[in-house]
Amino acid sequence: MAYLAPAEFVTKMVDAGEAKIYMATRDALIRAYMAGAILALAAVFAVTATVMTGQPLVGAILFPVGFCMLYLLGFDLLTGVFVLTPLAWLDKRPGVTIGAILKNWGIVFIGNFLGALTVAFMMAFVFTYGFSTEPNEIGQKIGHIGEARTLGYAQYGLAGWLTIFMRGMLCNWMVSTGVVGAMISTTVSGKVIAMWMPIMLFFAMTFEHSVVNMFLFPSGLMMGGNFSILDYFIWNEIPVVLGNLVGGLAFTGLTLYTTHVRTAPKRSFN
Repeated sequence: MAYLAPAEFVTKMVDAGEAKIYMATRDALIRAYMAGAILALAAVFAVTATVMTGQPLVGAILFPVGFCMLYLLGFDLLTGVFVLTPLAWLDKRPGVTIGAILKNWGIVFIGNFLGALTVAFMMAFVFTYGFSTEPNEIGQKIGHIGEARTLGYAQYGLAGWLTIFMRGMLCNWMVSTGVVGAMISTTVSGKVIAMWMPIMLFFAMTFEHSVVNMFLFPSGLMMGGNFSILDYFIWNEIPVVLGNLVGGLAFTGLTLYTTHVRTAPKRSFN
């Protein structure tokens, strides 16, 4: 069958988390770098489509192409390892420790950030002809996104910080559902469809994805966005990373693991 039952694909989630812990540092870094770079290109694609059509929904419909590409190629996003690796620890897989999980998260964060930063520099170079002119319409749009999603939250203080944290939670609820969706099917078309739906939803709802933001905000700064690096980290990246962690693990990883692997005892009718 092209569809796996929940107990089967949740076991695959645990296996995948264990495999990521045992992965060599070099491989984890390369895979994370490529994932960050591909997702950044998809973000440029989505913003370009939005500017060209004037319809943000068009960008949201097209954005998942990047996520599908990187997943099918076996690359890793921080949002995915946040969900999968703790399950291997909960399942008491040998050698899976909290320290090993934190090390994996750190490697993937660095790799994703470097990949996204590479594309941010390349696209800023393209949009400004080597930083010799003002950015084009797409570059200006990226700069304004950075302002709205840092200073726009900062004006509300703690309420703004908590708002972006919750947007990060909602984002990785959907993104991790896409990761799981790809495990449900054994065909490429099935994987793509299952990934496409929740990824499109998160982008259309403008939820906050830590790796997408690793591209948007540095790129915006390079093209004259009116916010600082400190604004980016305090009023975006830090709360988004924390929200992505909590949302993905609580709403997707733990719920599926609890009810499909560590199921409740059956009621006895004797």
